[in-house]
Amino acid sequence: MNKDQVKGAAKDAAGKTQEAAGKLVGSKDQQAKGLAKQVEGSVQKNYGDAKETVKDVTRDVSRDATKGNNRF
Repeated sequence: MNKDQVKGAAKDAAGKTQEAAGKLVGSKDQQAKGLAKQVEGSVQKNYGDAKETVKDVTRDVSRDATKGNNRF
């Protein structure tokens, strides 16, 4: 897990809380800001997921290359 995954998940959770608070008090502005924060968090988490995938694949290819296992 990397910092983008953690920060993204935190932003998503904060956005859900902000959206719910906006609904509770009847503020469309706060609801919209909460939804925007959720999208921002989701994008950041997905970016972190992609970074992890690249790191894992790179590690696997490097490991296979040092063992002489050529997948290509």
